[in-house]
Amino acid sequence: MATQNSAVIKSDVEISNRGADTFVRLFYNAHDSSPQQRRETVPKFYRPNSTINWNGTTLTGADALAGFLARMPLSKHDVQSYDCHAIPGSGSATRPPSLLITVSGLVTHGPQSTANTLPTSVKVFDAAPRVFSQTFVLVPDESASTGQGAEPKYYVGADSLRFVG
Repeated sequence: MATQNSAVIKSDVEISNRGADTFVRLFYNAHDSSPQQRRETVPKFYRPNSTINWNGTTLTGADALAGFLARMPLSKHDVQSYDCHAIPGSGSATRPPSLLITVSGLVTHGPQSTANTLPTSVKVFDAAPRVFSQTFVLVPDESASTGQGAEPKYYVGADSLRFVG
């Protein structure tokens, strides 16, 4: 027989699974879009108090991230796996839990050439895939209006990306 606690836990797991799937798809599609679209779309996932650590570069807030993205080359992410967990104790009967999402895969920065040879003016690391690991803490966005039974809305509270290969 299910207890009230197990029903809450099951609900948290269901929310985290749906939230992770949607977030990963939307976030990396936005990140890999045209430079202008990336600068306009990716910061919308963040708030002024969000913290970002991009391979050792620390930023705070969506505006700082937009400036950082303006200086970055094109990217193409190949997400190979992700996992998500509801953060225990972060939710309540009226508030969904915060989510911890870990993502790993390959990312290529720079020209998206399909040729086997690189132009001599391109640095080798600019067009070579690199292994990355990225961790997000998604926080329920209490300012977003959601109706009864609607999926909760989240923003990125913390984001840490590292190259691991």
